[in-house]
Amino acid sequence: MLAERILLLVPHPDDEVVGCAAAIGRAVAEGGRVFVFYLTNGVPARTVLWPWQRASHPGRVARRWREAVAAAARLGLAEAARQDIPTRTLKAHLRQASDTLRRLVEELRPGAVWAPAYEGGHQDHDVANFLASLVRRAVPVWEFSEYNYAGGRVRSHEFPAAAGTERVLALDPAEAARKRALLGLYASERANLRHVGCRREVFRPLVRYDYTRPPHAGPLFYQRFQWVPRHPRVDHCRPVEVCRAIAEFAIPDAA
Repeated sequence: MLAERILLLVPHPDDEVVGCAAAIGRAVAEGGRVFVFYLTNGVPARTVLWPWQRASHPGRVARRWREAVAAAARLGLAEAARQDIPTRTLKAHLRQASDTLRRLVEELRPGAVWAPAYEGGHQDHDVANFLASLVRRAVPVWEFSEYNYAGGRVRSHEFPAAAGTERVLALDPAEAARKRALLGLYASERANLRHVGCRREVFRPLVRYDYTRPPHAGPLFYQRFQWVPRHPRVDHCRPVEVCRAIAEFAIPDAA
């Protein structure tokens, strides 16, 4: 899991803190370098916002990147690449993202790639997991759980189903306090981070998923409030749309 060079796939600026702040700290403490690839800017597209919010869209994006830079400095991360595309759109940019990922693996030669789990926490997390699977033949890939809704309850840092290969990192008081402080740097996301726990982080070698099927039975985390019509904070994506985008991308070596 730890390596001299680690490439971290971050679907949105804040996932590096939510999923693996303590793990990053331990890797850096052991002399490792952690490079981050931001897959989106974390902000919904301008057209998704309420009409009266749309003029502020550039400012929202700029603020999120400032928060990301501040968190990276605190964590000791090195930015490898960023895609300035809206949240919830990664599935429409698979070619661009996969090309950049392959280039980074070739140039940086990491000893490990870290990526969010395929767990239905967010559609971009699931797409990021698929992207990581594309390079598993070239480099060991480790996935980390952030949050999901398996079994009809919110789970923080717990995979929907155990594989028996999990590594649980119990955060000591200093690590927990540091993680809370890092979460605080993302003030723009405060309302969306209330469910994030600071007691543990969990990793495992990437399991072989069937990306043509949703991550688990029942509603996914991002579907919990889809009964609310046309709200910018609600992702109305259907899991089948994510599965279809992945299937249509059809990279021969995706297995």
